[in-house]
Amino acid sequence: MSERRLVAVLGYSDGSTNGLHPVCAARLARAAQEVEPGDAVLLSGWARGRQPDSEAELMAQAWDTPTHRVLVDREARSTFGNAVGAAGLARALAVREVVVVTSGWHGRRASALVRAALRPAGPRVVLAATDERGSLGARLRELVCWTLVPAQAALAARKR
Repeated sequence: MSERRLVAVLGYSDGSTNGLHPVCAARLARAAQEVEPGDAVLLSGWARGRQPDSEAELMAQAWDTPTHRVLVDREARSTFGNAVGAAGLARALAVREVVVVTSGWHGRRASALVRAALRPAGPRVVLAATDERGSLGARLRELVCWTLVPAQAALAARKR
Protein backbone atom coordinates (compact mmCIF):
# COMPACT_ATOMS: atom_id res chain seq x y z
CA MET A 1 0.00 0.00 0.00
CA SER A 2 1.41 3.39 -0.90
CA GLU A 3 1.07 6.36 1.40
CA ARG A 4 -1.36 9.10 0.51
CA ARG A 5 0.97 11.87 1.59
CA LEU A 6 4.51 12.52 2.67
CA VAL A 7 4.80 15.00 5.54
CA ALA A 8 8.37 16.31 5.29
CA VAL A 9 9.55 18.04 8.47
CA LEU A 10 12.66 20.14 7.85
CA GLY A 11 15.11 20.29 10.73
CA TYR A 12 16.68 23.40 12.19
CA SER A 13 19.63 24.13 14.42
CA ASP A 14 21.87 27.11 14.90
CA GLY A 15 24.39 25.12 16.92
CA SER A 16 23.40 26.83 20.17
CA THR A 17 21.83 23.80 21.85
CA ASN A 18 22.69 20.13 22.26
CA GLY A 19 19.06 19.08 22.16
CA LEU A 20 16.12 19.82 19.94
CA HIS A 21 16.19 23.53 19.03
CA PRO A 22 12.95 25.41 19.83
CA VAL A 23 12.47 26.28 16.14
CA CYS A 24 12.76 22.60 15.25
CA ALA A 25 10.40 21.65 18.09
CA ALA A 26 7.82 24.11 16.74
CA ARG A 27 8.09 22.50 13.30
CA LEU A 28 7.61 19.07 14.84
CA ALA A 29 4.51 20.28 16.73
CA ARG A 30 3.11 21.73 13.48
CA ALA A 31 3.70 18.39 11.74
CA ALA A 32 1.80 16.59 14.50
CA GLN A 33 -1.20 18.85 13.77
CA GLU A 34 -0.94 18.10 10.05
CA VAL A 35 -0.40 14.33 9.93
CA GLU A 36 -3.26 12.03 8.95
CA PRO A 37 -3.67 8.24 9.06
CA GLY A 38 -1.87 6.70 6.11
CA ASP A 39 0.76 9.45 5.89
CA ALA A 40 4.47 8.83 5.88
CA VAL A 41 6.52 11.31 7.91
CA LEU A 42 10.04 12.32 6.90
CA LEU A 43 12.21 13.91 9.58
CA SER A 44 15.16 15.58 7.90
CA GLY A 45 18.34 17.24 9.12
CA TRP A 46 22.00 16.59 9.96
CA ALA A 47 24.13 16.93 13.08
CA ARG A 48 25.76 20.34 13.40
CA GLY A 49 29.17 20.72 14.93
CA ARG A 50 30.00 18.06 17.48
CA GLN A 51 26.44 17.12 18.32
CA PRO A 52 26.11 13.33 18.57
CA ASP A 53 22.53 13.27 17.27
CA SER A 54 21.28 14.77 14.04
CA GLU A 55 18.30 17.12 13.91
CA ALA A 56 16.36 14.26 12.31
CA GLU A 57 17.26 11.86 15.14
CA LEU A 58 16.32 14.42 17.79
CA MET A 59 12.96 14.92 16.09
CA ALA A 60 12.45 11.14 15.88
CA GLN A 61 13.09 10.84 19.62
CA ALA A 62 10.48 13.53 20.29
CA TRP A 63 7.89 12.31 17.75
CA ASP A 64 4.95 10.73 19.56
CA THR A 65 2.14 11.10 17.04
CA PRO A 66 0.75 7.86 15.61
CA THR A 67 1.39 7.60 11.89
CA HIS A 68 1.77 4.99 9.20
CA ARG A 69 5.53 5.31 8.80
CA VAL A 70 8.33 7.55 10.13
CA LEU A 71 11.51 7.89 8.09
CA VAL A 72 14.70 9.68 9.15
CA ASP A 73 17.09 11.49 6.78
CA ARG A 74 20.29 12.29 8.70
CA GLU A 75 22.16 13.43 5.58
CA ALA A 76 20.28 16.57 4.48
CA ARG A 77 22.63 19.45 5.28
CA SER A 78 20.63 22.30 3.77
CA THR A 79 17.22 23.28 2.48
CA PHE A 80 18.37 22.10 -0.93
CA GLY A 81 19.30 18.70 0.56
CA ASN A 82 15.94 18.54 2.36
CA ALA A 83 14.13 19.24 -0.92
CA VAL A 84 16.03 16.67 -2.98
CA GLY A 85 15.63 14.03 -0.28
CA ALA A 86 11.92 14.67 0.16
CA ALA A 87 11.32 14.59 -3.60
CA GLY A 88 13.20 11.32 -4.01
CA LEU A 89 11.25 9.72 -1.20
CA ALA A 90 7.94 11.08 -2.54
CA ARG A 91 8.64 9.42 -5.89
CA ALA A 92 9.71 6.15 -4.26
CA LEU A 93 6.57 6.03 -2.12
CA ALA A 94 4.31 7.18 -4.98
CA VAL A 95 2.54 9.72 -2.80
CA ARG A 96 -0.09 12.08 -4.15
CA GLU A 97 0.97 15.04 -2.00
CA VAL A 98 4.03 16.35 -0.18
CA VAL A 99 3.41 18.53 2.86
CA VAL A 100 6.47 20.64 3.61
CA VAL A 101 6.59 21.54 7.32
CA THR A 102 8.91 24.39 8.24
CA SER A 103 8.92 27.90 9.67
CA GLY A 104 6.84 30.63 8.09
CA TRP A 105 9.94 32.69 7.27
CA HIS A 106 11.48 29.68 5.49
CA GLY A 107 8.44 28.09 3.88
CA ARG A 108 8.25 29.79 0.50
CA ARG A 109 11.82 28.94 -0.43
CA ALA A 110 11.64 25.39 0.94
CA SER A 111 8.43 24.54 -0.89
CA ALA A 112 9.72 26.14 -4.11
CA LEU A 113 12.77 23.87 -4.00
CA VAL A 114 10.65 20.76 -3.32
CA ARG A 115 8.43 21.66 -6.28
CA ALA A 116 11.49 22.10 -8.49
CA ALA A 117 12.88 18.73 -7.40
CA LEU A 118 9.57 17.04 -8.30
CA ARG A 119 9.27 18.55 -11.78
CA PRO A 120 8.19 18.11 -14.48
CA ALA A 121 5.24 16.17 -13.06
CA GLY A 122 4.99 15.09 -9.51
CA PRO A 123 2.76 15.11 -6.48
CA ARG A 124 1.18 18.30 -5.26
CA VAL A 125 3.30 20.31 -2.81
CA VAL A 126 1.66 22.20 0.05
CA LEU A 127 3.18 24.21 2.86
CA ALA A 128 2.34 23.78 6.54
CA ALA A 129 4.25 26.54 8.29
CA THR A 130 4.75 27.53 11.89
CA ASP A 131 3.89 31.11 12.76
CA GLU A 132 7.14 32.24 14.37
CA ARG A 133 8.87 35.13 12.64
CA GLY A 134 12.42 33.98 13.10
CA SER A 135 15.35 36.05 14.27
CA LEU A 136 16.62 38.96 12.24
CA GLY A 137 19.68 36.89 11.37
CA ALA A 138 17.57 33.97 10.16
CA ARG A 139 15.41 36.22 8.01
CA LEU A 140 18.45 37.99 6.52
CA ARG A 141 20.06 34.63 5.77
CA GLU A 142 16.82 33.54 4.10
CA LEU A 143 16.85 36.65 1.93
CA VAL A 144 20.41 35.93 0.81
CA CYS A 145 19.58 32.27 0.15
CA TRP A 146 16.82 33.31 -2.28
CA THR A 147 19.55 34.45 -4.68
CA LEU A 148 20.57 30.79 -5.02
CA VAL A 149 17.09 29.44 -5.73
CA PRO A 150 17.19 29.61 -9.56
CA ALA A 151 20.43 27.62 -9.74
CA GLN A 152 19.34 25.21 -7.00
CA ALA A 153 15.97 24.67 -8.66
CA ALA A 154 17.64 23.78 -11.94
CA LEU A 155 20.04 21.43 -10.15
CA ALA A 156 17.22 19.83 -8.15
CA ALA A 157 15.26 19.14 -11.33
CA ARG A 158 18.29 17.33 -12.77
CA LYS A 159 18.83 15.14 -9.68
CA ARG A 160 15.78 13.01 -10.44
